[in-house]
Amino acid sequence: MAPKILVVDDDQRLQHLLARYLGENGFRVYTATDAVELQRQIQRNVFELYLLDINLPGKNGLEICKNLRASGDVTPVIMLTARSEDVDRITGLEIGADDYLPKPFNPRELLARIHSVLRRVNQTQFIAVDSEAVRYEFNGYVFDGDKQQLTYLDKLVPLNHNEFTFLKILIQNKGQVLSRTQLCHRIYGREHTPDQRDIDMLASRLRKHLLDDKEDLNIIKTVRGIGYMFLG
Repeated sequence: MAPKILVVDDDQRLQHLLARYLGENGFRVYTATDAVELQRQIQRNVFELYLLDINLPGKNGLEICKNLRASGDVTPVIMLTARSEDVDRITGLEIGADDYLPKPFNPRELLARIHSVLRRVNQTQFIAVDSEAVRYEFNGYVFDGDKQQLTYLDKLVPLNHNEFTFLKILIQNKGQVLSRTQLCHRIYGREHTPDQRDIDMLASRLRKHLLDDKEDLNIIKTVRGIGYMFLG
């Protein structure tokens, strides 16, 4: 069955163009113009990916993405925006977006990014019988691979897909030093070669979620010049 994508953008012309182009490339496309319509669509369908514009009427895309993650929705999000400042890109990634594409963009590039994000999701899905870390408890946190969520004192910790995958890999390799190159390959896929600083950004965001940067819990250790190790 064709994957479902929800396009959230108040530009109806762009909605139609994306619906036609992505439809021709094997996706079923649904549309929404704001947060209210997005919620209606989510109640009716299960989506594989959200294309979310930042500049929306009412709640903007950043607020919507933050709320999705806070509710436990780990569906991949690609942010679309006319803005090009680094602060918008970084803010979007910090609150849980998986990728970012400024307007105007080439539809082929968008399609490539969608395939890349979905490929990463498919490659890192849990197979419970093979996983050594289906459920793991540390420092008041409970990592649950079956539910694909992390909780702290029974409260949900909002992680995006890459953050969750990063933590899963660290837990499954507890006590072992993992290089940035290894982590890049495991998280982003071997055909994707992001700047290895992306891993440092990911580690920094994950530490904030784990309060590791504020309370000196030393859950994730930086191994200078190599990469990271999980100590939790």
